[in-house]
Amino acid sequence: MYKFIFVFLVSLLSTVFKPSVNNDSADITLCHAPMADGMVAFVNQKEFQMAHPIPGAFLFKSLAGGEMISINTTDGQTAQAFLIKAKKKTNNYLFVYQEWWGLNDHIKAKAEEYYNELGGNVNVLAIDMYEGKVATTREEAGKLMGGAKPERLEAIMTGASNYAGEKAKIASVGWCFGGGLSLKSALIEGQKAVGCVIYYGMPVKDVEKLKTLQCDVLGIFAGREKWISPEVVKEFDANMKTAGKSLNYKIFDAEHGFSNPSNPIYDKTATAEAYAMSSSYLKKAFGI
Repeated sequence: MYKFIFVFLVSLLSTVFKPSVNNDSADITLCHAPMADGMVAFVNQKEFQMAHPIPGAFLFKSLAGGEMISINTTDGQTAQAFLIKAKKKTNNYLFVYQEWWGLNDHIKAKAEEYYNELGGNVNVLAIDMYEGKVATTREEAGKLMGGAKPERLEAIMTGASNYAGEKAKIASVGWCFGGGLSLKSALIEGQKAVGCVIYYGMPVKDVEKLKTLQCDVLGIFAGREKWISPEVVKEFDANMKTAGKSLNYKIFDAEHGFSNPSNPIYDKTATAEAYAMSSSYLKKAFGI
């Protein structure tokens, strides 16, 4: 009798305290996965960290008048962002989302590159998702990305959308960690969203969420990686079709992070083609 009661209690406790599994984490899960981005599932894996060579030294100075600003977030706090204002007043905004290193000078330089490509006709906002912190080692980057709380990330992205205004037309672009955020940002923006570019970021897998997407998506992926693998990309494509949404994508024969010029694995040829795809897409999205 006592043995039966003991077994029953153990079974009950194991059910009540059973750890939850993040469905956005593909086939790999960790005990501590606080962020609703599938990449967090392997952020602490040594192999994943080593796939991100430490960026070389790079110093950026804005020639287009870019400056750091503060935006109100929907959780009653503030966040920082690098803003380059359009030459003339416009409701067009391009949101730029950082790699897992943070809002470093490379991301600011990419923001200005897109600004110039778009003829200065779009406000470009590179949003700081790490509260002013920038990683210089793989371990630091892993801690920052793994510790990013989903509710805080959403509050920052929603705050950015509110900052752009009710009449804003918003497109987004991001790399790695920011690639996944670019898609989540488009989902948050709702009717404001006019475009979304994902550079080797983990896609949203929930078809019901994808059904709420109000814009098409351009995906730029790296074929020589096992995390956001060609299989993951094909699944994303299938999910987008099921959701009735449009996805155009290319899988490059390159490594994860291939488009960062400060990265030792930088692929100049693949980067040029990918950038031409993304800039052409964004011009069309903004009617430029």
